[in-house]
Amino acid sequence: MITMQKEVYYYVKSSQELLHFIRHNPEWYRYLTRDPSRISECELEAKRFYGRTFSQRLEKVNQNVQMVGVLLQFAEMMKD
Repeated sequence: MITMQKEVYYYVKSSQELLHFIRHNPEWYRYLTRDPSRISECELEAKRFYGRTFSQRLEKVNQNVQMVGVLLQFAEMMKD
């Protein structure tokens, strides 16, 4: 049985999000066991999984701004 390197294991274990991501995507355990240098790639995939990339956050802000605009239009209609 092949196990993950201690440094990578402790790094993953120190981040609850990363640990949760790997538990839901066990192929990453295999990837990191075979090639520990892929940890940054794993972190990027975890960010995508949790919706924390810059583009995903920007999209969320954009949706919130649009929703506020619709609410303001609705409030303006109700005022008239």
